[in-house]
Amino acid sequence: MSKKVAFYTLGCKLNFSETSTIGRNLVKDGFERVDFSERADMYVINTCSVTDNADKKFKTIVKQAQKGNPEAFIAAVGCYAQLKPEELAAVDGVDLVLGATEKFKIGDYINDLSKNDFGEVHSCEIADADFYVGSYAIGDRTRAFLKVQDGCDYKCTYCTIPLARGISRSDALANVLHNAAEIASQGIKEIVLTGVNIGDYGKGEFGNKKHEHTFLDLVKALDQVKGISRLRISSIEPNLLKNETIDFVANSKTFVPHFHIPLQSGSDALLKLMKRRYLTTLYTERIQRIKQAMPHCCIGVDVIVGFPGETEAHFLETYHFLNALDISYLHVFTYSERDNTEAATMDGVVPKNVRNKRSKMLRALSVKKRRAFYESQVGSELEVLFEGENRGGYIQGFTENYVKVKTPWNPSLVNTLHKVKLKEITADGLVAIEFLNSEVIL
Repeated sequence: MSKKVAFYTLGCKLNFSETSTIGRNLVKDGFERVDFSERADMYVINTCSVTDNADKKFKTIVKQAQKGNPEAFIAAVGCYAQLKPEELAAVDGVDLVLGATEKFKIGDYINDLSKNDFGEVHSCEIADADFYVGSYAIGDRTRAFLKVQDGCDYKCTYCTIPLARGISRSDALANVLHNAAEIASQGIKEIVLTGVNIGDYGKGEFGNKKHEHTFLDLVKALDQVKGISRLRISSIEPNLLKNETIDFVANSKTFVPHFHIPLQSGSDALLKLMKRRYLTTLYTERIQRIKQAMPHCCIGVDVIVGFPGETEAHFLETYHFLNALDISYLHVFTYSERDNTEAATMDGVVPKNVRNKRSKMLRALSVKKRRAFYESQVGSELEVLFEGENRGGYIQGFTENYVKVKTPWNPSLVNTLHKVKLKEITADGLVAIEFLNSEVIL
């Protein structure tokens, strides 16, 4: 009988794409993949180091796995496993900890799945994480996350990702196109491009710093892949999002009008402390350029509150900057100290209760921004890709510009694209629609 393996993924879309690849490799090795809630012979937890909560959550997930099967072999992989391997190995029940380069070779380390007295650690010096492993995730039947780049050469003072994932390196263009075609062949309609710093695409494509292709080359080549209806760019640094890319997306048949652009602070003084590679003027220019080319474009923003040295005046500067910008929603991160980062030793520590208050204010601003963006789209005729879940008698989907819509449940709509008219915002904040193609009978 084949052994069963289950996965739990913490963190970003990139982690999900890598979990998928590790899962496919283990299935090739003879494992049967099951849901994490089921009894398995091995549980693999893909960890994240971005926020405090991810560290705390790890222990809870280990306990969950032990409930499923007290005798199961438990492996920890990913970013936190690279940064603090000994800490994870010390958690009761953990048998194996694999760092950045080892996680894709998990099959080589598991032997007969017998429990270890102590967690065994295989974690490289992060300088050795200089090779690239391509991956993609198919979370549901409608969209896939395609990894195109890994690692980062930036030295933002709050960030552990360069320590956890190593230098910036890219997948070969031919391999990205091969993976995209493989995804298309499975009937998936949308690909989301992921990476740590995807605008840096091309660097390290051949195991060195030589750039043969740029991010724009990647975008142009993917636009030609047959069988994919939508391509979406996930987070991209403002200084790496070039005008040529914006203009190409504006005229592309498959790239959708949706960008997610990290800001982190609306105060130039804090951007300098964070060692970001732009100031607010450049950020404003990018937003204006996008909106000129695509007035209906959805723009998401990452922002950090409570960074060391953030005074009330700095925070209000950020708040007013975001309030005035033509953006669609925010992802708000409450700053948390990370070991071995410059920011952790900085003066001007912001009390936790102040961080939380500022976070709440920006989350409220995000709700207001999303509402205003949805209102601006009511009356528009757009195309919706429907998802696969029955949510309280409704099916949901996203327009190309990331407006979330709903309509009464109809299983024949799953993973299909339909032209619709946006009618009105419903009580739960989603948008009701009217179908424009007469063949849809509800």
